Amino acid sequence: MSITVERKKELIDTYAIAKGDTGSADVQVAILSERIRNLTEHFKEHAKDRHSRRGLLKMISTRRKLLDYLKREDVTRYDALIKALGIRK
Repeated sequence: MSITVERKKELIDTYAIAKGDTGSADVQVAILSERIRNLTEHFKEHAKDRHSRRGLLKMISTRRKLLDYLKREDVTRYDALIKALGIRK
């Protein structure tokens, strides 16, 4: 369900704004998106897993808040991130 260390490092390298950047909204949204995709695949097999579904909804909410912040602060970065991650909005 969680992402591997290598995949997380890939995401950080891809979406980081500057070298050593691990906490920007872009990176956080990318990591959350990967975790959401993994959980979505998990629910195709385990439809009755309610505890994990609650965690998924919390992740989606957190990602939405980060995206709203990014949209307020820098619309071009927001648009680029949405397009790169394939998130609909």
